[in-house]
Parts: sequence; C-alpha cells; structure tokens
Amino acid sequence: MHIFNAIRPLKKDEKIPYTLLLLADPSKELIDQYLAVSTLYIAEEAGIVFGVYVLTPVDSNIAEIKNIAVCETHQGKGIGTLLLRHAEDTARKNGYKKLIIGTGNSSIRQLYLYQKMGFEICGIKKNFFIINYKEALWENHIQCKHMILLSKTL
Repeated sequence: MHIFNAIRPLKKDEKIPYTLLLLADPSKELIDQYLAVSTLYIAEEAGIVFGVYVLTPVDSNIAEIKNIAVCETHQGKGIGTLLLRHAEDTARKNGYKKLIIGTGNSSIRQLYLYQKMGFEICGIKKNFFIINYKEALWENHIQCKHMILLSKTL
C-alpha cells in the first residue's frame, strides 16, 4: 500500500519535527543531544511529515535507533514497520552489522513491534527513565522506569 512519497534525511535548512520526536522522547534536551551526532529521517506525504526516526552511530559496527515515532493519526497503518525496515536498510548500506533500539518497560506496543521485526531483548538499563527524566513517565498504566534494549544482526 502506498502511503507516502519518501523516507529521507531531514535537510539542514528544514525545521526539526519536535512534535513527532517528543511523542517518543519527552525530553527536548536529550533529543537535541542525540540529534547533534545523528541523522534524522522523515516520512512525508505532500510535504507533511508524519513519521520520523533518528539513526545514531555507536561504533563502526553498531548503529542505534534513538527515536522513532509516527503521528497519532497515522499509527496502526504499518508506517512504524516501514520506518524500521528503512532504518535497517540504511544501517546495512552504511556498513553496520548490528542495529539496536531501546524502549521503556511500559511500551507494550513498541516491544511487540520490535520483536515481531526480529529484534531480540539483549539488556536492561535499570532506572534509566527515573535517572534521566525530571518527572515520572507513565504509559499503559505502568510507570516507565527501565529501558529495555533490543538488537538485531543485519
């Protein structure tokens, strides 16, 4: 199904789509920190951005998806899957052997999607969200405390 024109890197002169990035990470400060060393990709249709992901090099073999989000009106349409596939292809083309992604212990839909796409749980950063965020985060009536790390060999 054709949903959008392209997934492409954000150009230097384009506005950063913070509204979407903040759906996946409520800290603009942390977003700005990882954007400084990452590439931001956008999914758009008719000039409207409705999906994003941020790809960050970890080392010469590993890349990390630091943020991935789809605007709420477009969720459940397979766009997250397309963004993940694009991230995998982009990382592979850039010579990375492994792709990692982290999400909250309370992020049930994301954990389902990532595992469905072949990512496997490889670690937990205990209390990550308690340490790095000023206010408590809640999702699905569960406090988001720990980052669940998942990886996929490319």
